[in-house]
Amino acid sequence: VILMNEASKKVKNKLYEQKKIYLSIIITIALGIISGIIYNLILSKSDHTLITNQLNSFFDAIKKNDINYIPMLFNSLIGNLSLVILIWLLGISIIGLPLIYILCFGKGFLLSFSIISILTTYKFKGIILAVCYLIPGPIILLLYLIFLGFSSAFFSKKLFSYLFLKQDISLRHSMKRYLQVLLVSVVVAASCSLFDTFFMPNFLKLFLL
Repeated sequence: VILMNEASKKVKNKLYEQKKIYLSIIITIALGIISGIIYNLILSKSDHTLITNQLNSFFDAIKKNDINYIPMLFNSLIGNLSLVILIWLLGISIIGLPLIYILCFGKGFLLSFSIISILTTYKFKGIILAVCYLIPGPIILLLYLIFLGFSSAFFSKKLFSYLFLKQDISLRHSMKRYLQVLLVSVVVAASCSLFDTFFMPNFLKLFLL
């Protein structure tokens, strides 16, 4: 009975720790989203004009089918893969834990800044354009970032416990699972880039005619 109680206590503590990490990642991304909205709203008129011109050029290119798909795919792959691989690497660096949260914050910030820019520029029509922009790549990547951020932060803490607190942890098993996270991350990031390059512009075009 005592052993069962100890095992149950360990499981509860582990679940509680995982819940705290998940919640902290979600809150960090949410703060990034809020900050992106606030930053957009306090921009100067000249900055808003610059953003409007960039958005008009982007949507005009889609409308006229004047898109260079290969460079667009390459840039998207570089951005998405760099993000997920960097977060993954920070998970095995021990000291990279704060940077994991900074990157999650930054992704939430950039996404919300882009969305609010579309909404403030195109008003009611911007709602449709923003939804089209989000589906499916950016929203999938953002949701996956919650899982990746958790996995990296959790592994970083586990590695710290193993190296410095001398806790009994199956490091080989944990590393194997963490490598699987890297593989999934690369697949998700690449898939989102493909959607963003080939699906999103054509989907947006339906509402730009």
